[in-house]
Amino acid sequence: MPGAAPAAQSAPQGSGRLTGTVLDAGNQQPVPFATVALLNAAGKPIDGSVADDKGKFSINGIPAGTYTVQISFIGYKTLEKPGLSFTDAGETQNLGSIALASAAQQLGEVVVQGQRSLVEEKVDRTVYNAEKDETTRGGDATDVLKRVPLLSVDLDGNVSLRGSSNIRVLINNKPSTIAASNVADALKQIPADQIKSVEVITSPSAKYDAEGSGGIINIITKKDNLQGKTLDLRTSVGYRSADLGLNSGYRTGKMGFSLGGGLRTGYNTPGSFENTQLTTDPIDGTQRLTTQQADTRRQNLGGRVNFGWDYDINKQNSLSFGAQLGLRNGQNYQDALLTRTYEGSTAAGTLLSSTLRDATNTDRTNNLDLSLNYTHLFSKPQHEFSLLTLYSRTNATNDFTNTVFDPDTDAVTQRLKNQNDSYNQEVTVQADYQVPIGKSQLLELGAKDIMRRVRSEYTYLLADGATGEFQPVPGSSLTNVFNYNQNVAAGYLSYTLSFLKNYSLKAGARYEYTTIDADFQTGQTVQLPSYGVLVPSVNLSRKLSNGDMVKAAYNRRIQRPSLQFLNPNIQAANPLSVTQGNPALEPEYTNSYELSYSTFLKGTTLNFSTFARNTTGSIQPVREVDGAVIRTTYDNIGTENAYGLNVFANVNLAGKLSLSGGPDVYYAVLRNNAGNSLFSASNRGWVASGRLFGSYNFTPKWGLQFFGFYRGRQVQLQGYQSGFGVYSLGLKRDLWDKKGSLGFGVDNFLTPTYKLRNSVESPLIAQNSVNTMQMLGFRVNFSYRIGKLTTAPTQRRKKSVNNDDLKSGGEGTDTSGGTQQGGGRP
Repeated sequence: MPGAAPAAQSAPQGSGRLTGTVLDAGNQQPVPFATVALLNAAGKPIDGSVADDKGKFSINGIPAGTYTVQISFIGYKTLEKPGLSFTDAGETQNLGSIALASAAQQLGEVVVQGQRSLVEEKVDRTVYNAEKDETTRGGDATDVLKRVPLLSVDLDGNVSLRGSSNIRVLINNKPSTIAASNVADALKQIPADQIKSVEVITSPSAKYDAEGSGGIINIITKKDNLQGKTLDLRTSVGYRSADLGLNSGYRTGKMGFSLGGGLRTGYNTPGSFENTQLTTDPIDGTQRLTTQQADTRRQNLGGRVNFGWDYDINKQNSLSFGAQLGLRNGQNYQDALLTRTYEGSTAAGTLLSSTLRDATNTDRTNNLDLSLNYTHLFSKPQHEFSLLTLYSRTNATNDFTNTVFDPDTDAVTQRLKNQNDSYNQEVTVQADYQVPIGKSQLLELGAKDIMRRVRSEYTYLLADGATGEFQPVPGSSLTNVFNYNQNVAAGYLSYTLSFLKNYSLKAGARYEYTTIDADFQTGQTVQLPSYGVLVPSVNLSRKLSNGDMVKAAYNRRIQRPSLQFLNPNIQAANPLSVTQGNPALEPEYTNSYELSYSTFLKGTTLNFSTFARNTTGSIQPVREVDGAVIRTTYDNIGTENAYGLNVFANVNLAGKLSLSGGPDVYYAVLRNNAGNSLFSASNRGWVASGRLFGSYNFTPKWGLQFFGFYRGRQVQLQGYQSGFGVYSLGLKRDLWDKKGSLGFGVDNFLTPTYKLRNSVESPLIAQNSVNTMQMLGFRVNFSYRIGKLTTAPTQRRKKSVNNDDLKSGGEGTDTSGGTQQGGGRP
C-alpha cells in the first residue's frame, strides 16, 4: 500500500511552493501516490505530500530556508534532491519529471512493470480494473466478476474461486451482512457502472479474518476524494434489463463528501424447466419415477445508495464515516408445473399421482451498513494506528407460494405458503497497529471482535380453494423462531521482511475464539461447543533481475457455515425437492498451497500459478428418499481436494488492440465419508474454464470491446452440471470532449437460448434436470459528467473493517427450476 505523507515536526508556514511529477524510470509511466517529503538541514521532515494518480505533487506554504526533497514509493529506490532554497519572496519551484528507479529490495506490493492494464498482478493479489471494461455496462457485479481471472460464475450468480465457493466478498474492504447470507443476491444489488476494480486475494495474510478457505474477493466501487465537485450520470436501457446510476462528489479543504446510487431492473427472462427423477426406497427397494415440466420467468429490481464523509483533522489524524443502503426485490415463477409420479422405473408403470401448480418464490431484502473509522499517522512513514467500527444489518423476507389446480378443471383446490422473515445483525470493533523496523521490516498486530445476532421466524400456511383463509400448519418443524448468536474474538501478528536484495517474506498467525448459542421459541436448545483455531500464513516472493516475480504461499483457513446452511426452515417450493438447514453444523478447515510466476515481455503480461487445496469437515448435502420426495440437509462429512493451474495473459499491441484472457484448470476429488453405503458418495474429474477480453480503438473517439467466458462441466459430489458460455460485444463513442459517451451492446447474439443440465446419481437417487434460459440481450448506454475536479494536496490511506467469514453459496443451480432462494435461509 502507498506510504503516507510524513507528518510535520513543527510545520512552520511560508509562501514557497514546490511542484513536480514522479515517473517510473523504466517505462516513463506515472508513479501514483508516491510519498514526497521536505527535509530540513537536520534531515527531519517538516512537510510532505502524496502524488496523485498521475504522479503529480504540490507542497505549499514552504518557509524560507534550504531543504532536501525525498521521494519514495514501495518497490522503488528512494531519491533525494538536496539544496533547494526558498526566500521570503515565496518562489514557486517546479522540479519537472523525476524518475524513480526500481528498488533492489521491496516491502509490500510490487506491480509488474508496464502500462496500467485491464489486469494487474501484485505481490498478494490480482487486480481487475473494471472501469476500463465497457462490455459490462447495463449489468451488475455478477457480470463484472465473470471477467476476473481465477473466478468462475454460474448462471445464477454463484461465485467460486479456483473451484471453491467458500469465499468471502468484501465491498470497499468492508463486509456486508447480505453477502454473509447469500453472495449471489448481494452481487445483483451492485450496478456494474459503480465498480472501479476487483481484487482477488488467494493467500490472505494473518491480518485478514481466518474465514474464506477459497480466498477473498474485494470489490472497489468508484469514489471521489479530490478537490471540487462533480456529478456523473449513467443510464442503460435494453431488451433484458435497464439501469440508472448517479454519483456525486464534493470536496473542499480538509473535508469531503460523496453521494451516489444505482437502480437496476431485469425483465423479459422467460425459460422452461424439466426434471426426471428415479427414487429407490432404502427399506423395500420400491422404485418410483417422477417427471416435471414448467414454464419459468424471472423479475428483479435492486439498487444501492451510499454516502461517504471524511475529515482530515490534521496531518496525523483523520475520521471517516460511511453509510450504505441496499434493496432487492426479486421473483421467480414456475407456471403450470406439472408433476407425474409412476410406480416402477418407467412411465409405463401405474400413474400414482398427478398435480398441476403455480410456484412463486419471492426475495425481498434490505441491508444497512454504517461505519466510523479513525486513523492516526505517526511521523515515520508506514507507522500508524487505526480504530475501526462497523454496524451491519440485513432484513429479509423469503417466501414461496404454491397454488394447486385440479388437472381436469383447472380450478384452484389448495394454496400453500411459506413465510420466512429474518434478520442478520453484526457489530464489529477492530484495532490495528503497524510499525516499520528499519528500512526492510514491517510489524503489524491487531485485535477484533465480531458480535453477530441472527433471527429467523418461519411458518407454513394452508388455505382451501382460491379464496380460503390461510391457517398455520401445526408442527415445530414447520412453524418456529430460530435464534442464533455468535461471537468471534481474534488477535493477529504479522511480520514482513525484505532480504537478500530481491526477496520479500510475509509471515504471521491469527488466533480466533468462537462462542455460539442457539435456541428455538419452542424451548429446544442447540448444543454448540465453543472452539478456538490458530491459522498461520506464509507468503514468500522473489523479484528476478529482469523484473519477473516468483511467489510461494501457504495458509490455513477456517470456514464457518453461513445462515443458509444453518436455517432450519423447510424450503419446499418444489414439493419433490425439500431442503432444510442444520443448526449444528461445525466449521470446515482448509490447507492451501500456491506457487506462481509473473513476467512482462514486450507489452505482454503473463501470469502462471499452480495450487493445491485440502479441506476437511467439508459441509456436504445429505439426501434421503421419502417416497418420491428427495429431502436434503447438510452435515460435516466431506473431504475436498483440488489441484489446479491458472494462466492469464494481457497483450497490448500498438496502443490500439488489447487482448486479455487465459484458461483455469483443476482436478477435483470429492468424498462425503458417509458410513452407510446407501448414502456414501464420491466423485472426481477435471474442470476447465476460460475467458477472453479484447478492445480495439478505431479512432480516439470510437472503440470496440468484446468479451467471452466459458465455464466447463462442474464436478459435483453426486453428479455433474453442464458447462455454459456467455459473450458480449460493445461499441462506444466519446462525446463532448469525453464528458459524455454513447454506446451499444449485445449479448449471446449467436446462441440466444441455453440449456443448463444437472445430474445427481447415488444408490437411491437418479435425477436429471434441464433449465432452459433466454440469453439474448441488447442495450443502449449513455453517460454524462458535469463538473471538474483537481487533485487534493494530500491523500490519506483509508481503513475499514473486513469480516472475511462464513461459508456461503451452494452447488450452483438447484433442481427446482429456479435459483436457490425461497424460504431456505435467514
